[in-house]
Amino acid sequence: MAAVIESFLTGFPLFILHFLITLSMFVLAVIIYEKITPFREIDMIKQGNVSAAISLSAGIVGLAIPLAVCLAGSVNHWDIIIWGLVALTVQVIAFYAAHFIIDDLRGRIERDEIGPAILLFSGKISVAMINAAAIAV
Repeated sequence: MAAVIESFLTGFPLFILHFLITLSMFVLAVIIYEKITPFREIDMIKQGNVSAAISLSAGIVGLAIPLAVCLAGSVNHWDIIIWGLVALTVQVIAFYAAHFIIDDLRGRIERDEIGPAILLFSGKISVAMINAAAIAV
């Protein structure tokens, strides 16, 4: 039993550190993502725009997936920070790439068209999963 307690006392501070770093990276990434995308999804959500909620939800989950993989495979906190920045960059690139694939994406989200929002959701989550797998290698 003493070995279990000693293991906990040794590992718990590292758990807290890695968890807080990952959570901070996540919150920072969501804030940056919302600021650099071309429309304010939160404002549209407050006005009842479901498409904006779908789009932002995909962005949030799309950032969390690779960060979770960073946390699971991290050797130290720098792994989380560096690969977290890579994950954010890839997700933003994916967002802008979607604008070339889906005609008038911004206008369609603003008009609350669900179809393009769902397509955008699937693209963001797919890229996040591939991004996470690449980080895990």
